[in-house]
Amino acid sequence: MKASLSLFRRSYYAANWASFTFNGLLNWIQQYHVSIKLFSYWQNLSMFSQGEEPEADQSQAELAKKRISYAQLVKEGRRFNIDLVSKLMYSRGSLVDLLIKSNVSRYAEFKNVTRILTYRQGKVEQVPCSRADVFASRQLSVVEKRKLMRFLTSCMEETEEQMGETPAAYHGRPYSEFLRDQQLGDNLEHFILHSIAMVTEHTLTEEGLASTRNFLQCLGRYGNTPFLFPVYGLGEIPQCFCRMCAVFGGIYCLRHSVSCLLVDKDTNRCKAVIDSRGQRISCSHFVVEEGYVGPERKRVATPPRFISRAVLITDSSVLSSNSDQQVSLVTIPPIAAGCAAVRMVELSSSTMTCMPGTYLVHLTCQSSGSAYEDLSPLVSRIFCTPDSPDQENCPSVLWCLYFNITDGSGLETEGHDLPSNVYMCSGPDGGLSHENAIKQAEAIFSKILPDEDFCPPAPNPEDIIYDGDATASAEGEDKEGEDKEGEKENQDKLEEAVLTEETVQAEE
Repeated sequence: MKASLSLFRRSYYAANWASFTFNGLLNWIQQYHVSIKLFSYWQNLSMFSQGEEPEADQSQAELAKKRISYAQLVKEGRRFNIDLVSKLMYSRGSLVDLLIKSNVSRYAEFKNVTRILTYRQGKVEQVPCSRADVFASRQLSVVEKRKLMRFLTSCMEETEEQMGETPAAYHGRPYSEFLRDQQLGDNLEHFILHSIAMVTEHTLTEEGLASTRNFLQCLGRYGNTPFLFPVYGLGEIPQCFCRMCAVFGGIYCLRHSVSCLLVDKDTNRCKAVIDSRGQRISCSHFVVEEGYVGPERKRVATPPRFISRAVLITDSSVLSSNSDQQVSLVTIPPIAAGCAAVRMVELSSSTMTCMPGTYLVHLTCQSSGSAYEDLSPLVSRIFCTPDSPDQENCPSVLWCLYFNITDGSGLETEGHDLPSNVYMCSGPDGGLSHENAIKQAEAIFSKILPDEDFCPPAPNPEDIIYDGDATASAEGEDKEGEDKEGEKENQDKLEEAVLTEETVQAEE
């Protein structure tokens, strides 16, 4: 078993994958947002609340509208878990498979995303994507239902001949052209392009079909949508892996950084690090977040790209329903020429990310300017804000935050001017899934331990016999023989710890 030490220069885990309580986020902003050196990619922080505590002479109508004050948000701040990055988990994606395989799923619970929504013609509407949704939909005519089911069924067929028009004829052509030639109609084309495939007008047909099939293959594993979301927020995922590592002897240190590396000139290998307290720590391998590496030692595949993010706390859902505990993914096509498509995730209090009576809304898109410039026009259209007070029938924004964050997909993780046993990993990308992060982690692991399985099934901690325990229980017996026997027993238990899908506790 390899010894592991993780150092975090900040007072929280997971860097840009972290989650904060409301009060913790306010403290973080106050402490760091003016520091260009540490957080140069955070821009245009903007906060507002619809009123503080109401004045005594205000009318009852005004009091009803302002039933949740900013002071109340601060008072209930510990009920919020606000993620810096917004993602979902495909039910058949690599992250869910890894959680099941490694038994890390025991440290978390998950909720189904209950609805797929889209913003179209100035209103939010539900997207029928499963068979049950299609037949229950009142938005679609009988003809449209038949066309949609026929198309979705054909997309799952393995042979191209069963697709009607041969996709090979559309190789290198936009997916939107392929959909148009299927004579599906504007409604279905919009649903498939923007909410099922979740691609743009210019995405190639082969990529669009692959995205459509991936969406459909994930349906029905845990619910009527392909997605799961971790209770208490996305920051629980790195915390879960930290817990498992700590159970098996891993050490974690917060507010503890690395000052420099000690490198052997003959082998070009890092043999030790000096931490921020001047202590020397020997190491055989060193994995570093890209934020630690200076620009002069990086090789960037493309010019730096950024993600625009907005986090809102609202008083109601963007689409009312019989339940106030919906978890929704909203896909929003570009609202104007030159704008990027926006992804919105709306979380209810059932996810333990916000207080009852509120919703936590995450908006994400590729940056073309500041986050405020990219996202505030859309926020003003869908929500009632101080900039759009006429939107009385829309959810009211109680608080919001705009920021930009580095897009990790634009960073090359190999070929840098680093020692041969130093490995760099990028931060989160702008995609909906975790595929990029899982691929990076597996690639680094295979370099460090090429003959080992990546995240094998872990034994139950109570079944492990440590050296000290084995010695104490083997008093008067041959120590070497007992150690070997205990080692074999642990290995047998490791191989027998086969997990099933039921270990992911998903709720519909």
